[in-house]
This record gives sequence, C-alpha cells and structure tokens, in this order.
Amino acid sequence: MSQDKKLQFSLLFLRVSVFLVMFMWTIDKFINPGHAAKVYEVFYYIGGLQHVIMYAIGAVEMVILLLFLVGYLKKYTYGAVLLFHAVSTLSSFKQYLAPFDGPNLLFFAAWPMLAACLTLFLLRDQDKQLTVN
Repeated sequence: MSQDKKLQFSLLFLRVSVFLVMFMWTIDKFINPGHAAKVYEVFYYIGGLQHVIMYAIGAVEMVILLLFLVGYLKKYTYGAVLLFHAVSTLSSFKQYLAPFDGPNLLFFAAWPMLAACLTLFLLRDQDKQLTVN
C-alpha cells in the first residue's frame, strides 16, 4: 500500500471515529436533553437550559457533524469540530486534577481525540477519501 493510500485511509478512519463520538454526544441532546443540560451546567457553567434549547444546539451540531463526516467545507466543519472538542476537553480541568476519583480517569481519553481533531484540521487538504468537494 502506498504512503498516500495509508494517509488517506488513516484520515478517513480518524474522521469517521471522531464523528462517531461526537454523534453520540449530539444524540444525547435529543434523547436525554436533561442530561445534556446538566453537562452544560456543570462543565460550561451555563445553567437553566430548557429542552428546546438543547434540541436547537443538537440540531446545529448535527448539521455540522454531517458536513464534517462527508468532508464538506473542511476549514469550517473540521475547525468547528476541533473547537467543540477543545472546549469540552479543557472544561473538564477539575477531573484531570483528581484522576483517580470516580470515573475521572475516563476523561483522559479526550486528549487523544483532541489530537485526532487537530490532526484532521491540519491535514484537511490531504483528507480526500470519501469527501465532497
């Protein structure tokens, strides 16, 4: 397999796997908006979000994620996904300070995904496998 094919496959795999994680977080806003609102309150210090607001946030995220999945408007969609995940990762700083309390160790999985998001953003012009021009 050529280096270019290896790169294409790797970027596609990163894009699909990042999409899968972000998709599940977005679906949570529709299936369990109360939980999603609690996440916003605890981690982003934005309280009192009603279900309709969570549905709206979820709808916007879903559009961006679907565009990201097909590689459309890469500068903006890959950038948005990177920004979403960077905010999510950095807002969990308290969990990193107490890694062995409760489920906090799981929060460290956000860092490799953040690296994947950054890689996709930086290599967006090389990510051409199964993308829309």
